[in-house]
Amino acid sequence: MTEPGIPDLSEAEARGELARLAMEIAYHDRLYHQNDAPEIADADYDALRRRNAAIEARFPALVRSDSPTNRVGGAAEAGFAKLRHKVPMLSLDNAFDATEFAAFCDRARRFLGLTAPLVFVAEPKIDGLSIGLTYENGVFVRGATRGDGTEGEDVTANLRTMGAAVPQRLEGDAPASIEIRGEVFMTKADFLALNAAQAAAEQKLFANPRNAAAGGLRQLDPRITASRRLSLFAYAMGDSSEPVAETHFGYLDRLRGWGFAVNPLSRRLDSETQAAAFQDQIGAQRSSLPYDIDGVVYKIDDLALQRRLGFVGRAPRWAIAWKFPAEQATTVLRDIRIQVGRTGALTPVAELEPINVGGVLVARATLHNEDEIARKGLRIGDTVVVQRAGDVIPQIVEVVTDKPRGEVAYVYPDVCPACGSHAVRPPNEVVRRCTGGLICPAQRVERLIHFVSRNAFDIDGLGEKTIQEFYAEGWLHGPADLFRLPEREADIAVRKDWGKLSARNLSKAIHARRTIALERFIFALGIRRIGESNAKLLARHYTNYANWRAQMVAAKIVGSDERLTLGSILGIGPTIAEELADFFAEDRNVAIVDALAAELTIEDAAAAEVADSPVAGKTVVFTGTLETMTRQEAKARAESLGAKVTDSVSKKTDIVVVGADAGSKARKAAELGIETLTEAAWRARIGDPEAAPPT
Repeated sequence: MTEPGIPDLSEAEARGELARLAMEIAYHDRLYHQNDAPEIADADYDALRRRNAAIEARFPALVRSDSPTNRVGGAAEAGFAKLRHKVPMLSLDNAFDATEFAAFCDRARRFLGLTAPLVFVAEPKIDGLSIGLTYENGVFVRGATRGDGTEGEDVTANLRTMGAAVPQRLEGDAPASIEIRGEVFMTKADFLALNAAQAAAEQKLFANPRNAAAGGLRQLDPRITASRRLSLFAYAMGDSSEPVAETHFGYLDRLRGWGFAVNPLSRRLDSETQAAAFQDQIGAQRSSLPYDIDGVVYKIDDLALQRRLGFVGRAPRWAIAWKFPAEQATTVLRDIRIQVGRTGALTPVAELEPINVGGVLVARATLHNEDEIARKGLRIGDTVVVQRAGDVIPQIVEVVTDKPRGEVAYVYPDVCPACGSHAVRPPNEVVRRCTGGLICPAQRVERLIHFVSRNAFDIDGLGEKTIQEFYAEGWLHGPADLFRLPEREADIAVRKDWGKLSARNLSKAIHARRTIALERFIFALGIRRIGESNAKLLARHYTNYANWRAQMVAAKIVGSDERLTLGSILGIGPTIAEELADFFAEDRNVAIVDALAAELTIEDAAAAEVADSPVAGKTVVFTGTLETMTRQEAKARAESLGAKVTDSVSKKTDIVVVGADAGSKARKAAELGIETLTEAAWRARIGDPEAAPPT
């Protein structure tokens, strides 16, 4: 279901919305994943992401480099060793009603070319902390949090304190190596007992069971973890040395046999109708369950279909979380604070009288823009209704007019609160922007914060506070300066709250990031509309830094072959190509990139998983009607083997796969002497077995 107001957004309004949402979601990510202290409920956070995804779907050319759509979880804490997941621990897309769930089902059937009903396994979505447990020869050897989906925290010692909840040895037959995934949580009864003990000891109370469980598992002292009563439900599989089941429901049976607790409410459902009925049933039971849930996860049961569907962005195509509706609350608007983003956008944020809603303390809410403030007639001191479902959450829905009102209407600033420069609102746009550019500390600092963020360079010890501190000292002007900080180690050591050990650790962390993957390097630059997914596409297409830089500089020439090739990369397109070309058309930007690259070793795009693929590195075009798989599935399969899939044929194309009724692309391939393959020949080339046509 389309979010309210989105169909009416202009492109300029959408751009402002996405800027505001990126900032707000990043703020809440830090609170939730790194501090275990969220300010808003899960439903609030889900709705932020939901609106962001809906706007991106309507305006794909506006997807930002820091888009929340491509982020998962949070970075590992510096106090823990890091463990890399062999299979990424990704997140789930959400549905909020039957219409959205049906749309998910339709997408999956279209991808697979199926008409038959889909069979699901439904599992209540526990509000806890995702964990991966690795067993070798049946023995528990290590465990890690999800982290950013690729790399998590090594909490093995803490997991060993959880008793029978984490079996130290699997019962019965087990693969030589397997990662079992689940959710660590705290029951409502154990949470109340913990808070009672905290109160008796005059210690700070926990806001909710999820925070208590996450905080308990992420203790540097395992004895503290042991003092918390933590539980675990197992429900998923990561890397495995051998298959263990043909269906997800069969896998749950294997988990029970190995000694794991599996949620007893999990059900196998034969249709969407059964899924909708189950959603209503669990919703009615929600308040009486012994643990917190915020929805139900529906997974396609057939593991072969799961493998065919694969993943898109940060989420699988074969599973979805159907969330429960949330609530509204009434509180007082204490202030409106203006935040300045790295693009200079002035975004208003409401400071609220803190209110506990559903066990979570809500103290802030996003405001769309100055027009939204005027439209609602907001005054500081008003009593307002804060909505917790449907649109951006928490969002101020309306003023309670029968309560005392604030004295004066809010006046939006026309100067930047960070640097005092004029803040202007271009014609036909809703976002007011600072004109200070790089002289504005907020913009420069925000760009540096993005550069060291977890999915970019991920430098331990260089958080927002430290970036701001070193910028104020005059040590940081551009990203290359970050790698010169070790030269100031002695100066850093004598600063307040630092010391020799902290300064040395910072230098080590910086040196550790002098070698960086090409995709992270590209993402870290903060080029508009180049998020993680697009950065990966570019890295995979151009393979190495030298080639990427050369092609980007060449692409700045309008009409060049390089620009046309860039615009034809599947997932990039001409609009994003223009952004890249414009970035490299600025000599100052090229100088920044070159200065940074001089400090680094930039690794070629990873291709370990497809080293033996016969099409790795090949540029492939599909044309015509395919009979044994859908076009979407064919492209996804080719990319998983390391091929570069584009939509247009050029002299740089290596293979054109020709289906039925192929047209101009097949003719052009023949004219250019490009290798053409039938669908059957393509499948033989990549080693796929013959398949019957979709039914």
